Amino acid sequence: MRAAAGRRMRRPVYGPEGGAVPQVEEGQHMQDGSSGSVGRRHVLGGAAAAMAAAGVGLGAGARTASAQERGTDGKDGQGGQRGKGGRYAGKTVLVTGATTGIGRAAAIAFAAEGARVGFCGRRRNLGQDVERLIRKAGGEATYIRADVRRPEEVRGFVEAVARKYGGPDIALNNAGIQKPFTDLHEVSVADWDDVTLTNTRGVFLAMKYEIPLMRAGGGGVILVTGSSNQYGTRPGLGSYTASKNSVQGLVQAAAIENGTHGIRVVALAPGMTDTPMLDVHRPPGDTDEQWAARKAEFGRLGIDAFKRMATPEEMASAALGLASDDMRFQTGTTVVVDGGQLSGL
Repeated sequence: MRAAAGRRMRRPVYGPEGGAVPQVEEGQHMQDGSSGSVGRRHVLGGAAAAMAAAGVGLGAGARTASAQERGTDGKDGQGGQRGKGGRYAGKTVLVTGATTGIGRAAAIAFAAEGARVGFCGRRRNLGQDVERLIRKAGGEATYIRADVRRPEEVRGFVEAVARKYGGPDIALNNAGIQKPFTDLHEVSVADWDDVTLTNTRGVFLAMKYEIPLMRAGGGGVILVTGSSNQYGTRPGLGSYTASKNSVQGLVQAAAIENGTHGIRVVALAPGMTDTPMLDVHRPPGDTDEQWAARKAEFGRLGIDAFKRMATPEEMASAALGLASDDMRFQTGTTVVVDGGQLSGL
């Protein structure tokens, strides 16, 4: 978030300095404007910009976009319930990191539009819950446990979905993690490697096994979840920022190498998105109502245009749009969907 010094003081207070911020698991992305410092790391306006988009829903009482605001039928997060005759009917879609957050919302949304969805994540119970939700609504989906840091698991996931459903026609390489806010020179080698293995190499591995199948099938679309943090960062976000900028390099390389094979490659860079991921920065002792109020205030102050953070469903809608034939000349670029966050000072 770009903010003049005077304005930054208006950010809601995060709370007293406490313990280290917990690690985010796969699928819990900080796809955001990723600003924020801790200590410096007291201010939610600094911290929450680096938090973003994973999981679904808000704390009790938090302001979420209404169905009318989202332009949806209000059934987001409920398995879709649109039947199998949608714009992606007959298509096979892969999604990594889809047990929560943007990945979960995208899996549900693609299935609601008729796609056969194969998705992965590390947390089996959450993955099975998403699969059941989609199937209950009449969609087709299969959860396969896979860790994108492990080449054999990524390959197994991609090939298993291809055997079951064919394709793939579309892939959303979404899995990623964020570590506690740490100045670059204090980042441990282990933490740096974990972020890089997940956020950068995980995307590379997914592409490595998706592209040959797409070439053999005559083409496809690969979407990658980037971050508006690619365009600016804050203290403590060095490893995350580096990993997301590396993703853009992968998108560019894959796009120019595969365009003549009918494959488009595009990065979606979400701005701040309100999800349970924000709860790792919840001040101890906050009630649900207090925490919801902090988040609502942060969205009001941090997103100049809409005065709120995005929902995972809004990012899923963007992914569905980018994957469509309406965007058939779009490749090799990053599309920022941030509610005007980067436009503010």
